[in-house]
Amino acid sequence: MKIFVYNYREFDEAVFFQKFSKEYEVELGICHDDPCMENAHLAAGYEYISIITTKIDEELMAKFHELGVRMISTRTIGYDHIDLEAAKKYGMKVSNVSYSPECVADYTVMLMLMAVRKMKRIMQREEINDFSLPGIQGVEMHNLSVGVIGTGRIGQAVIRDLSGFGCKIYAYDHHQNESVAKYGEYVDLETLYRTCDMITLHMPLNDDNFHMIDAEAINKMKDGAVLINTARGGLVDTKDLIDALESEKIGAAAMDVIEDEFGMYYYDRKSDILSKRDLYILRGFPNVIVTPHMAFYTDQAVSDMVKHSIESCCMNEKGVKNPWEIV
Repeated sequence: MKIFVYNYREFDEAVFFQKFSKEYEVELGICHDDPCMENAHLAAGYEYISIITTKIDEELMAKFHELGVRMISTRTIGYDHIDLEAAKKYGMKVSNVSYSPECVADYTVMLMLMAVRKMKRIMQREEINDFSLPGIQGVEMHNLSVGVIGTGRIGQAVIRDLSGFGCKIYAYDHHQNESVAKYGEYVDLETLYRTCDMITLHMPLNDDNFHMIDAEAINKMKDGAVLINTARGGLVDTKDLIDALESEKIGAAAMDVIEDEFGMYYYDRKSDILSKRDLYILRGFPNVIVTPHMAFYTDQAVSDMVKHSIESCCMNEKGVKNPWEIV
């Protein structure tokens, strides 16, 4: 079978694509760029395409359908960048991948520690030989109540890791997991907002939770609460977050994702003028850390992403049950 790969990265993915394409006897087509109307024709003759976090809207979906593509596999856990209604309209299959939850869990805990120990300001000061103490006093994790919203594989790993710090842990999810009870307590969102010193987000983005962290939710939180987001930028209303940071209702934030990050992250844009005003504002706060959607980025995760994307396409070709199928 044949798979056409967009966003093919020579510096990290290539070794795994070559390894697993041989293992699964798959012929690869390669494009280093995002899929778009201008390069969609390259996928002609391929029934399967593999992408990363790049927008697939209805126009592009229709074009791929016209070219004979039957399935789009995104090498990511999240799939909000794909128009699923358009996929259903054109009878296109869509799948995602899974990878070890430890990569995002590790990164989340790192951001938590950096936020509560004011590491951004410490590092900025050290660069200019300012070794003074005022303004950089931190807090200790064991004194904090932490709320984990979303208790899938990543949320569960974060909860397990936090238990080692001695935090009081609260959790919220529509679907409760028994393993969480070993370390924390499920509560409703109102209680979580009201009770927790730190809140961390770990769920996919959909219409129901878009901007779930908005002014109304923030006003229910403790004064000075810390917000961590390594999930999806659209979960947080950025403008409401900026207002809360300016009023000091939110005491600190660490964000690995932001709204409208498409076309920016994973590219060298240092000489470009970016129309990302909210990003510039967020980066200007001394108590806000913004990283470029990197929580997943480990050797194990990249290997898993490539392997599972190829496996997913092969399963669909064979007509066997595909654990990564979305539609």
